[in-house]
Amino acid sequence: MRHRVAGRKLSRHTQHRELMFRNMLVSLLQHERIRTTLAKGKEFRSWADRMISLGKKGTLHARRQAFALLRNHEMVKKLFDEIAPKLKGREGGYTRIYKMGWRQGDGAPLSLVELATFSHPEEKKKSPVTKAKETLEKVVPKKKGKEEIEEKKEKKEKKEKKEKAQKKEEVKEKKEKKVKKEEKETPKEKKEKPKKKPSEKTK
Repeated sequence: MRHRVAGRKLSRHTQHRELMFRNMLVSLLQHERIRTTLAKGKEFRSWADRMISLGKKGTLHARRQAFALLRNHEMVKKLFDEIAPKLKGREGGYTRIYKMGWRQGDGAPLSLVELATFSHPEEKKKSPVTKAKETLEKVVPKKKGKEEIEEKKEKKEKKEKKEKAQKKEEVKEKKEKKVKKEEKETPKEKKEKPKKKPSEKTK
């Protein structure tokens, strides 16, 4: 008999389980939908409903209770100011669970848990002409105009001229250095005259 044995343990001790559901709550309030295993999703539903019912109260005490669990000021503000007012007309069932097949690694059944107020952001419909232009741009490379080609040629010519001028300057500098060295060495040679050997006197 399973008397007074409510909830799933999920092979975790109490602290670990509570921290896990706290993290799941924060991510659900942030993104308004999360992907998890089916067992966790079913157990998590009661946590989410309890939190949203606190948000519907809107009192200071309820805010403090929510913060004691969530530990995130931004999520508490979003819960009370944005999410709870949308769900005022509902008496319960604030979340939906969709089955998402099985996980590839261990075959665990997956589920998608989302708030009842969640709606996909509407994408602006593009006209068929703009769609065709985008596809053509992706497939066909852009044709370069004559002006662009001429500009590139001019840039190349300028670069080549600069490089040639730099090379000429380097050659000139090297020649000047060589000349200076030769000039410095020549006067020393002039000063150092060869000494005459002392002539031996004849006896």
